[in-house]
Amino acid sequence: MDNVLFKMAVGKFRACFGAAPTVAAFAPGRIEVLGNHTDYNEGFVLSAAIDLGTFFLASPAKGPDCLLVAGDLMQEVRFQVDSPHPSPASPWANYVKGVLSGLALSSKIARTGFNGLFLSNIPMAAGLSSSAALEMSSGLALSQLCNVKLSRMDLARIGQKAEHEFAGVKCGLMDQITSLFGSGGSLVMTDFRSLDVKDIQLGAGPSGEPPCFVVCNTGVKHTLVDSEYNERRARCEEAAAFFKSVLNHPVTALRDVSWKEWQELSPRMDPTTARRAAHIIGENARVLQGVELLTAGNLRKFGELMFESHDSSRKHFENSCPELDFVVDGAMSMATVSGARLSGGGFGGCAIILTGTNDSEEVGATLSAAFEKRFGGPCACMAVKPSAGGRLVDAATGI
Repeated sequence: MDNVLFKMAVGKFRACFGAAPTVAAFAPGRIEVLGNHTDYNEGFVLSAAIDLGTFFLASPAKGPDCLLVAGDLMQEVRFQVDSPHPSPASPWANYVKGVLSGLALSSKIARTGFNGLFLSNIPMAAGLSSSAALEMSSGLALSQLCNVKLSRMDLARIGQKAEHEFAGVKCGLMDQITSLFGSGGSLVMTDFRSLDVKDIQLGAGPSGEPPCFVVCNTGVKHTLVDSEYNERRARCEEAAAFFKSVLNHPVTALRDVSWKEWQELSPRMDPTTARRAAHIIGENARVLQGVELLTAGNLRKFGELMFESHDSSRKHFENSCPELDFVVDGAMSMATVSGARLSGGGFGGCAIILTGTNDSEEVGATLSAAFEKRFGGPCACMAVKPSAGGRLVDAATGI
């Protein structure tokens, strides 16, 4: 956690409100490590909270007015505590308004306004889920301020609902769960049928040093992502319905179908639907195998599953792009890299590279230079480490 960022946030809070905050919380961004598009197929995902995140500071106001300040833009929004309606004029405020609305529905909270300010070091539009970090940090701080007792999963659901109803983004739960359940040096393993969450130690690299992930932002926009996402989801549902009709065991989602069953029955399917199903079924298997490999301390083999995952995204799910493929192929040729794949929805965005902490700077610089030479534009690379999830911090020290 960045103490410099916290001090900056406190300084801005004092400048805006003339006093110190009474509550403070921090929540990190996230990366998806294995399990691509498996969440809405009731499957498995391995993700990680990262060492970049958002501080949310707050104090009670005297009346029903809420004054919310975006610390990076130094823009402010006012609204009534009992009517936090979304507004297109300040879309960044809608995430906090949605969380406040969810808290009010989940519990009887004091109808007293608040002064709030947030500040983040997560790069915008980098595919690291800055929105979930804001939702979870504001949820933790406002829960404390309003004396609301919630489980982490309940708060994650409130964040998801805020995305759906206030930000207009139909996201899954992975971002919020990862932001809250992360642990230092570990991955978050989520079963999206039961919503069971486990902590999986990442372990040490081949040379004994701590591993990290280099996030490479291609800068490619997710063009037509809504229609592409909807097509992929519809194909998965179509495939699940097919397997349900031909298998002699219950099938409610593609997680219930084995790779052997896919091999035997896929020739009877529409070819595109079969490919989409192959990706999901293969991803679920890779997540489970990945957990076994990490438990056994085999990080190198785990990295090979990341390469396999990207290859499946490229061939079966077709949610990669030339820029992502270029980064992953370049990473594959580097001896200090264990694995690489796209992270998140795909169709652009980021690739993540698993490497040693001591090698991360060279890996990022090499890939960035090669990317700029090939595509004529930058590829921003940064190293992130699996880190602790969201939590309340001392409003005076940030600890």
